[in-house]
Amino acid sequence: MTEPRLKHVQALNPKGLHRLAYWEWGDPANERVLVCAHGLARQGRDFDALASRLCDRYRVVCPDTVGRGESDWLPDPAGYALPQYVADMVVLLARLNAGELQWLGTSMGGLIGLALASLPGSPVRRLVLNDVGPSIEPTAIQRIAAYVGEQMQFTSLEQGAAALRAISQGFGEFSDADWLRLCRPMFRPMDGATGVRLHYDPAIAHNLRLITPAIAAAAEAQLWDAWDRLQIPVLLLRGAQSDLLSEATATSMSLRGPRARVVTLSGVGHAPMLDRPEQQAPVLAFLA
Repeated sequence: MTEPRLKHVQALNPKGLHRLAYWEWGDPANERVLVCAHGLARQGRDFDALASRLCDRYRVVCPDTVGRGESDWLPDPAGYALPQYVADMVVLLARLNAGELQWLGTSMGGLIGLALASLPGSPVRRLVLNDVGPSIEPTAIQRIAAYVGEQMQFTSLEQGAAALRAISQGFGEFSDADWLRLCRPMFRPMDGATGVRLHYDPAIAHNLRLITPAIAAAAEAQLWDAWDRLQIPVLLLRGAQSDLLSEATATSMSLRGPRARVVTLSGVGHAPMLDRPEQQAPVLAFLA
């Protein structure tokens, strides 16, 4: 499998500058650009299988959102929110110098893409949302908040991978070898000690745990407003057993705003990893 190139760009936060990392696949001069953005506690290497399949046709760029992977951590945990993420992506797109591009986002990465695509003058021409929409089920938020930032250190990669497997049942079935391959980029060696730690800043959970029903309702209203402003083709992927994106929300997204094409993926919940042909097929057809 072709290996990606690790690159960085400097972005601004209210207390200074931070480095944003991104993984680049394919010809850096290719004007056909696809950005793949990961979920809340994940990182850009989640898209290795999809990117390696598409990099002969696209310049595929997979950022590590700030606080994750090879990117810097923010000095203020309150900054781990959609406005900072979108601002960082604007800086990234300027570095890429792409007049137009396509965006694929899983969960949080999809919300970043939705917000970015709804802005006047956005270069996003097609949008793929992987198991996320303007309305997020409260039970899913509670489930995710219960584990993000909690157990961060493990005695070995294998122990860490087993712990991730226990909280990632929605990803679907994996062989032991495939699961370990998927998990390897999720860990870093411990500083001055044996074992491994998860790749992200535990403070990414700060704002998640402050969500109240009123805050959730206001955010949902803003996201639906952004959805209704979209005037580009949208593909919505939904895991058949998803607890985050309800069937009712997916139906609403097919009937209003850009009227997304909805594809339900069997055997998975939140969220499909897009690492196998049957999950990649609708994405390839839509991007083509």
